[in-house]
Amino acid sequence: MPLRMFVVLLSLMAVSPGTASAAPALAPHAAPDSKDVRILDDVTSTVNGCPHFTIFDDVSVGVENGVVTLVGKMTMGYKRDELQKRVTAIAGVKQVVNQLEVLPASSFDDTLRQQIARAIYGNANFWTYAAMRNPPIHIIVAGSRVILTGLVRTETDRRLAQALATQFNALSVSNELKTDAEMRGRRDSSQ
Repeated sequence: MPLRMFVVLLSLMAVSPGTASAAPALAPHAAPDSKDVRILDDVTSTVNGCPHFTIFDDVSVGVENGVVTLVGKMTMGYKRDELQKRVTAIAGVKQVVNQLEVLPASSFDDTLRQQIARAIYGNANFWTYAAMRNPPIHIIVAGSRVILTGLVRTETDRRLAQALATQFNALSVSNELKTDAEMRGRRDSSQ
């Protein structure tokens, strides 16, 4: 069974601001390979440490027997290539399956990203999130459709982020944000 982790889902309660936690989601009977866990940690650090990885990108990581799978959406093609190059260089990585999609260029989508980011991170309820090295709420926009991904502390934060994102001219706003409690529950059930 692959070891899976959502890189952008940073545990706000368990780690200091701006650091990623390895949060494998495994079936209760599955025992992760220690090499894969180490690779997952290294890939997580590499993605979060990439200077071009922003709140407008979304990456999920899977590791199985040294094969790393990258899935998600990136705003620029060079980011996709850079992540693949960085992950390939990690010790123990046998292969990288790069399924990162590059979002189409659109000035309307760029404007929408900026408006939503200002609305969310400019709101006093999200100032502590904005101060993090890697802010945990990600805003993915493609064809005027918005997807909020990442991690928030509470259900109230999740609902507020969606409300703030819906005040612009997006065709739709999907809320895929997870709460810290949901992520702890996943980790607890997988151990």
